[in-house]
Amino acid sequence: MALQLSGCGYNDFQRLDEQSKAAWSEVLNQYQRRSDLIPNVVATVKGEANFEQETLTKVVEARAKATSIQATPELINNPEAFSKFQQAQGELSGALSRLLVVTENYPNLKANQGFQDLRVQLEGTENRITVARNRYIQTVQEYNVLARSFPTNLTAKVFGYEAKPPMPVPNEAQITTPPKVDFGTK
Repeated sequence: MALQLSGCGYNDFQRLDEQSKAAWSEVLNQYQRRSDLIPNVVATVKGEANFEQETLTKVVEARAKATSIQATPELINNPEAFSKFQQAQGELSGALSRLLVVTENYPNLKANQGFQDLRVQLEGTENRITVARNRYIQTVQEYNVLARSFPTNLTAKVFGYEAKPPMPVPNEAQITTPPKVDFGTK
């Protein structure tokens, strides 16, 4: 029996399934790192008396929404929950981006070394999230090719290895819509 299973891709399914779980765990790890940094950023920014409260509120609300979704390895097997999780993380990324852009208008914050260190950590974490997501996407792609290719697709059917859902792009509609250009001429 072991000899028959060796050429059917069974071991490859095991390897790629574990790699995709590990890659997803790294994505979650980086999201958690970002989430842990946010309270420090918010506390530092609150020290600036004139700072826009609405911007801070949106960051805090987006973090609360993102952390309210239970992030487990099983999440990737539930397309609806996975989509909600990714959407919440996308909203948090957007709120953080707006916060960092708005802080440029505050010289005291720009001069605050603690804030600058936090900003660098956040930017580094965003890069780590991108790398982790890319590794996850690559692993899922390899797994799905194996699950759909002959003869390993027969093994997939026998053992119940279904294709994994791709990682959704939260703002897909926005990034596929061409920008409107208006030079203000009448």
